[in-house]
Amino acid sequence: MNRIRTILAVSGVLAAILAGCASGPSIRSDYDRSADFASYRTYGFASELGTDRAGYSTLITNHFKRAVGRELEARGYDHAESNPDLLVNFFVAIREKTDVRSTPAPTVGAGYYGYRYGLYTGWPAYSTDVQTVHYKAGTANIDVIDTGRSQLVWEGVAEGRVRDEALENPGPAIDAVVAEIFTQYPAQAGAAASPSQ
Repeated sequence: MNRIRTILAVSGVLAAILAGCASGPSIRSDYDRSADFASYRTYGFASELGTDRAGYSTLITNHFKRAVGRELEARGYDHAESNPDLLVNFFVAIREKTDVRSTPAPTVGAGYYGYRYGLYTGWPAYSTDVQTVHYKAGTANIDVIDTGRSQLVWEGVAEGRVRDEALENPGPAIDAVVAEIFTQYPAQAGAAASPSQ
Protein backbone atom coordinates (compact mmCIF):
# COMPACT_ATOMS: atom_id res chain seq x y z
CA MET A 1 0.00 0.00 0.00
CA ASN A 2 2.87 2.39 0.78
CA ARG A 3 4.37 1.63 -2.65
CA ILE A 4 1.10 2.59 -4.35
CA ARG A 5 0.96 5.87 -2.39
CA THR A 6 4.56 6.59 -3.41
CA ILE A 7 3.75 5.87 -7.07
CA LEU A 8 0.69 8.15 -6.92
CA ALA A 9 2.67 10.94 -5.23
CA VAL A 10 5.48 10.75 -7.83
CA SER A 11 2.92 10.77 -10.65
CA GLY A 12 1.24 13.85 -9.15
CA VAL A 13 4.54 15.73 -8.85
CA LEU A 14 5.46 14.79 -12.45
CA ALA A 15 2.10 16.06 -13.70
CA ALA A 16 2.57 19.35 -11.80
CA ILE A 17 6.04 19.84 -13.31
CA LEU A 18 4.79 19.18 -16.85
CA ALA A 19 1.87 21.57 -16.37
CA GLY A 20 4.33 24.24 -15.21
CA CYS A 21 6.24 23.91 -18.51
CA ALA A 22 3.41 25.46 -20.49
CA SER A 23 4.86 28.62 -21.96
CA GLY A 24 3.79 31.58 -24.00
CA PRO A 25 3.53 31.72 -27.76
CA SER A 26 6.29 30.63 -30.11
CA ILE A 27 7.72 33.77 -31.78
CA ARG A 28 9.67 33.92 -35.03
CA SER A 29 10.58 36.66 -37.47
CA ASP A 30 12.50 37.36 -40.63
CA TYR A 31 13.61 40.51 -42.40
CA ASP A 32 15.02 41.66 -45.72
CA ARG A 33 18.77 42.03 -45.19
CA SER A 34 18.99 44.30 -48.25
CA ALA A 35 16.43 46.79 -46.90
CA ASP A 36 17.76 50.21 -45.84
CA PHE A 37 16.21 50.38 -42.35
CA ALA A 38 18.14 53.60 -41.67
CA SER A 39 15.89 55.39 -44.20
CA TYR A 40 12.63 54.50 -42.41
CA ARG A 41 11.22 57.08 -40.02
CA THR A 42 7.43 56.97 -40.44
CA TYR A 43 4.75 54.29 -40.50
CA GLY A 44 1.11 53.93 -41.43
CA PHE A 45 -1.41 51.12 -41.75
CA ALA A 46 -2.50 49.31 -44.91
CA SER A 47 -5.84 50.53 -46.25
CA GLU A 48 -7.31 47.01 -46.10
CA LEU A 49 -6.00 45.26 -43.00
CA GLY A 50 -6.12 41.49 -42.66
CA THR A 51 -8.29 41.74 -39.53
CA ASP A 52 -10.98 43.91 -41.17
CA ARG A 53 -14.22 42.32 -42.37
CA ALA A 54 -16.61 43.27 -45.18
CA GLY A 55 -15.20 46.78 -45.55
CA TYR A 56 -15.28 47.84 -41.90
CA SER A 57 -12.68 48.02 -39.15
CA THR A 58 -13.11 45.45 -36.38
CA LEU A 59 -12.41 45.84 -32.68
CA ILE A 60 -9.50 43.40 -33.13
CA THR A 61 -8.08 45.77 -35.77
CA ASN A 62 -8.27 48.67 -33.30
CA HIS A 63 -6.48 46.64 -30.60
CA PHE A 64 -3.72 45.73 -33.06
CA LYS A 65 -3.34 49.30 -34.32
CA ARG A 66 -2.88 50.61 -30.78
CA ALA A 67 -0.41 47.87 -29.81
CA VAL A 68 1.64 48.08 -33.03
CA GLY A 69 1.66 51.89 -32.90
CA ARG A 70 2.93 51.81 -29.32
CA GLU A 71 5.77 49.41 -30.27
CA LEU A 72 6.85 51.37 -33.36
CA GLU A 73 6.71 54.72 -31.57
CA ALA A 74 8.80 53.26 -28.73
CA ARG A 75 11.39 52.59 -31.45
CA GLY A 76 11.31 56.20 -32.66
CA TYR A 77 8.89 55.93 -35.61
CA ASP A 78 6.26 58.61 -36.21
CA HIS A 79 2.76 57.83 -37.45
CA ALA A 80 1.99 59.41 -40.84
CA GLU A 81 -1.47 59.39 -42.43
CA SER A 82 -0.07 59.98 -45.92
CA ASN A 83 3.10 58.75 -47.62
CA PRO A 84 4.63 56.80 -44.71
CA ASP A 85 7.96 55.05 -45.22
CA LEU A 86 6.49 51.80 -43.90
CA LEU A 87 3.04 50.25 -44.11
CA VAL A 88 1.91 47.76 -41.48
CA ASN A 89 -0.58 44.95 -41.99
CA PHE A 90 -1.61 42.15 -39.64
CA PHE A 91 -3.63 38.96 -39.75
CA VAL A 92 -5.03 36.64 -37.09
CA ALA A 93 -6.29 33.06 -37.39
CA ILE A 94 -7.77 30.90 -34.63
CA ARG A 95 -8.46 27.21 -35.19
CA GLU A 96 -9.65 24.27 -33.11
CA LYS A 97 -6.99 21.65 -32.35
CA THR A 98 -7.03 18.24 -30.73
CA ASP A 99 -4.15 16.48 -29.00
CA VAL A 100 -4.20 12.87 -27.91
CA ARG A 101 -1.84 12.24 -24.99
CA SER A 102 -0.81 8.86 -23.68
CA THR A 103 0.84 8.54 -20.26
CA PRO A 104 1.66 5.59 -18.01
CA ALA A 105 -0.54 5.43 -14.92
CA PRO A 106 -0.34 3.28 -11.80
CA THR A 107 -2.93 0.52 -11.68
CA VAL A 108 -4.48 -0.57 -8.42
CA GLY A 109 -6.18 -3.96 -8.82
CA ALA A 110 -7.50 -5.48 -12.00
CA GLY A 111 -10.70 -7.23 -11.02
CA TYR A 112 -11.07 -10.96 -10.37
CA TYR A 113 -7.97 -11.93 -12.38
CA GLY A 114 -5.85 -9.13 -10.92
CA TYR A 115 -3.34 -11.61 -9.52
CA ARG A 116 -2.36 -12.40 -13.14
CA TYR A 117 -2.20 -8.77 -14.30
CA GLY A 118 1.54 -8.24 -13.81
CA LEU A 119 2.37 -11.37 -15.77
CA TYR A 120 0.86 -10.12 -19.01
CA THR A 121 1.93 -6.47 -19.13
CA GLY A 122 5.17 -4.87 -20.17
CA TRP A 123 5.55 -3.00 -16.88
CA PRO A 124 3.72 -4.54 -13.92
CA ALA A 125 1.32 -2.30 -11.96
CA TYR A 126 1.07 0.25 -14.80
CA SER A 127 -1.44 0.90 -17.54
CA THR A 128 -1.79 3.71 -20.04
CA ASP A 129 -4.09 6.69 -19.62
CA VAL A 130 -5.20 8.26 -22.87
CA GLN A 131 -6.47 11.85 -22.81
CA THR A 132 -8.00 13.81 -25.65
CA VAL A 133 -7.52 17.55 -25.24
CA HIS A 134 -9.42 20.09 -27.35
CA TYR A 135 -8.16 23.68 -27.46
CA LYS A 136 -7.88 26.75 -29.64
CA ALA A 137 -4.58 27.62 -31.34
CA GLY A 138 -3.89 31.04 -32.76
CA THR A 139 -1.47 32.61 -35.21
CA ALA A 140 -0.81 36.35 -35.42
CA ASN A 141 1.25 37.82 -38.28
CA ILE A 142 2.57 41.37 -38.46
CA ASP A 143 3.95 42.51 -41.83
CA VAL A 144 6.01 45.67 -42.32
CA ILE A 145 6.24 46.85 -45.94
CA ASP A 146 8.57 49.36 -47.60
CA THR A 147 6.02 51.59 -49.38
CA GLY A 148 8.52 52.91 -51.93
CA ARG A 149 9.41 49.41 -53.13
CA SER A 150 6.11 47.66 -52.27
CA GLN A 151 8.28 45.04 -50.61
CA LEU A 152 7.88 43.17 -47.32
CA VAL A 153 10.88 44.10 -45.15
CA TRP A 154 9.95 42.43 -41.85
CA GLU A 155 7.51 39.78 -40.69
CA GLY A 156 6.83 38.74 -37.11
CA VAL A 157 4.74 35.68 -36.25
CA ALA A 158 3.37 34.37 -32.95
CA GLU A 159 1.79 30.94 -32.62
CA GLY A 160 0.33 29.40 -29.50
CA ARG A 161 -2.60 28.24 -27.46
CA VAL A 162 -5.42 30.77 -27.05
CA ARG A 163 -7.00 30.70 -23.61
CA ASP A 164 -10.67 31.50 -23.02
CA GLU A 165 -9.71 34.63 -21.03
CA ALA A 166 -7.95 36.02 -24.11
CA LEU A 167 -11.03 35.46 -26.26
CA GLU A 168 -13.26 37.16 -23.68
CA ASN A 169 -10.93 40.16 -23.23
CA PRO A 170 -8.64 40.32 -26.30
CA GLY A 171 -7.09 43.78 -25.72
CA PRO A 172 -4.52 42.79 -23.06
CA ALA A 173 -3.71 39.53 -24.87
CA ILE A 174 -3.06 41.40 -28.13
CA ASP A 175 -0.90 43.98 -26.30
CA ALA A 176 1.21 41.17 -24.81
CA VAL A 177 1.66 39.19 -28.02
CA VAL A 178 2.49 42.27 -30.12
CA ALA A 179 5.09 43.32 -27.54
CA GLU A 180 6.64 39.84 -27.71
CA ILE A 181 6.69 39.83 -31.51
CA PHE A 182 8.39 43.24 -31.59
CA THR A 183 11.24 42.03 -29.36
CA GLN A 184 12.56 40.62 -32.64
CA TYR A 185 12.17 43.81 -34.69
CA PRO A 186 15.65 44.57 -36.06
CA ALA A 187 15.98 48.38 -35.94
CA GLN A 188 15.18 51.73 -34.39
CA ALA A 189 13.84 54.53 -36.59
CA GLY A 190 16.61 55.98 -38.74
CA ALA A 191 19.06 53.21 -37.77
CA ALA A 192 20.41 50.25 -39.68
CA ALA A 193 19.10 46.79 -38.90
CA SER A 194 20.97 44.89 -36.22
CA PRO A 195 22.68 41.83 -37.73
CA SER A 196 21.84 39.80 -34.61
CA GLN A 197 18.12 39.74 -35.48
